[in-house]
Amino acid sequence: MKAMLLGLVLLASHPHAAPLVKIDATQQQVLGIRAIAVEPVSRAWGSAYPAKVRVPNAQLMVVSAPQEGLLTSLRVAEGEPVHKGQRLAVIQSPKLVEEQRLYLEAHSRLGLARAELNRDKQLNDEGIIAERRFLATRARYTQSRTEVQQRRQALLLAGMDENAIRNLERRHKLSATLVVRAPLDGVVLQQLAMPGQRVEMASPIYRIGRLDPLWLEIQVPLERLNGVSLGTAIKVEKPPVEGRVITIGSMIHGENQSVLVRAEVPNPDGALRPGQFVEARLAQPGDKMAWRVPREALLRVDGKTWVLVKRDGGFQPIEVNIGVEEADALIIRGGLHAGELVAISGTAALKAAWLEGEG
Repeated sequence: MKAMLLGLVLLASHPHAAPLVKIDATQQQVLGIRAIAVEPVSRAWGSAYPAKVRVPNAQLMVVSAPQEGLLTSLRVAEGEPVHKGQRLAVIQSPKLVEEQRLYLEAHSRLGLARAELNRDKQLNDEGIIAERRFLATRARYTQSRTEVQQRRQALLLAGMDENAIRNLERRHKLSATLVVRAPLDGVVLQQLAMPGQRVEMASPIYRIGRLDPLWLEIQVPLERLNGVSLGTAIKVEKPPVEGRVITIGSMIHGENQSVLVRAEVPNPDGALRPGQFVEARLAQPGDKMAWRVPREALLRVDGKTWVLVKRDGGFQPIEVNIGVEEADALIIRGGLHAGELVAISGTAALKAAWLEGEG
């Protein structure tokens, strides 16, 4: 091996380059030298910042008890998927019976008021009764109709749906059983009550969230905020997902002087979970003079950074500057051109030959 290295010939070249390290195809194969084309940078990924996964506010709901009563059963538990309208819990509520009774009474009064209105309208049209009596009858009808609407709204707030209210009107059968249903498609994030528990009106029972898309709340140092704007691309590597910035905070948080940057990311397969901590990278604009290369392509010599560019008959060390460090690659600037090949294996042998030739 040493004899082979000593046999490599050096030739002068580029002003920001070292002499060419001459090596033929056979020697390249023996030394295990492999080269790949440099990749022009259309978009670079910056440093990784800590981020927390959150459910968007519009996709998060607390399911609460619509009436006070005894929580007799829970049909789902934390982690289970649910569908809009699905039964979640059953409450026995004496208060619900009272609301139903008041509604039926108001509904009966409305029926009487409607009959009186129809009768007095006919009598008024025939000139048998005074206009004042007809107007008073119509006012009572309007009042009764308003009361029914109020009582109906109270039943809806108590958890009854339109079908249940129509059945109540038809059958006049009171029931203390109240079914709590899912308000949206999603996943049970938290169970907040237990069967057998007495609950007050508005007591929380479940937290349910829709988990696609999700938010990433990224803590970005203030000095790194330049270049970040609405729509800036972001990337998470584990699990692999990309998204876009939707909000840039106005407050400085904590002693680390960071700013909250919120991004929206798709989550169709559930790889991200609410509360999870990840590392996110923000996209930076590309540069026509910048190139993406694997980390193993770079050499450090005399405090400078170099890559070995393949030429006819060998490899030439070219000085470059490191711009952005990505997870598995580096963005560099230097005298490179599209399609040029840089060595990514066997570089130790090439470096040794280069330094021996200079010595």
